[in-house]
Order: sequence, then C-alpha cells, then structure tokens
Amino acid sequence: MPLMTMFDKQIQLRMGQCNIKRWIPQIMPLLTDDDPLGVDTFATHRVPLSEAPEMYRKFQEKEDGVVKVQLKPEL
Repeated sequence: MPLMTMFDKQIQLRMGQCNIKRWIPQIMPLLTDDDPLGVDTFATHRVPLSEAPEMYRKFQEKEDGVVKVQLKPEL
C-alpha cells in the first residue's frame, strides 16, 4: 500500500523485536514440564528438513490440512 494512502487512512505501523532471552526462564517450564500448553501435539505434520520447501508450498496453498509443521533435522 502506498505511503500516502496509509497516511490518508490514518493507518499506524508499529514494529519492534521481542526480547526473548528475558522470557526464557518463564517459557521453558511451559514447554518442558508435562506439556501443559499441548505443544507436543500442536504440529499437524512432522517431516524431515529435506521436505521443507514442499511443506512451505502446501502451507501457503492451504493443502493437506497443513497448519503447523515440525521440521526434523536429518543426521
């Protein structure tokens, strides 16, 4: 969208970075202790890293029920 159009429509843009290192001590127990948030079952697809390009395409085109993909490193 052109800048002047955004100005005329009074659209505000805000950006910033998350200070993730500050929150690691509070977040890690939610991800590691008995999985209270259900992150272990959140991914709809688990595939090797080599299949990442295809899964990105499927996600973008909303194919095969792809919501969240967990990429597994290949050793």
